[in-house]
Amino acid sequence: MTGGTEPPREASVDVIQRELTAFARRARAAAARVHPELPLVSYTLLAHIEEQRGCRAADLAAHYLLDKSTVSRQVAGLEKLGFVERRPAPDDHRVQVLHPTEAGTRVLTAAQTSRMAAFEERLEDWSAEDLARFAAYLLRYNNAAATSPFPHTPAD
Repeated sequence: MTGGTEPPREASVDVIQRELTAFARRARAAAARVHPELPLVSYTLLAHIEEQRGCRAADLAAHYLLDKSTVSRQVAGLEKLGFVERRPAPDDHRVQVLHPTEAGTRVLTAAQTSRMAAFEERLEDWSAEDLARFAAYLLRYNNAAATSPFPHTPAD
């Protein structure tokens, strides 16, 4: 550092870190508003189960690097709310596969609609070029994160 000022790269990284942290906080708060009974981690697991068209609890634990007991508690909560059900695996009836129920799918659809409306509102005055550039930067950032030595969590 010269003259008491940070180099532009360090200052930019600092702003990025601060703004991504603020984004994560807003995402948690928004998730709480979308469905107050469904914590962000539970919502994330439910979304993953739907995206995978069903998966085992052990697969969730491995994907999110969570302890199996943590996943078990979250899944039990989703089952209690009626958002997830267990079905035997087609190839091995001893294995239970988690699937979203109709109610779980409705929660996810409502949340997606709400999120899209918020993004549309927030980005309505952005040009198509700015949106494309921002999308490309997010893809680049997340692709780099996928190969990072730091584990990701459902809050990522």
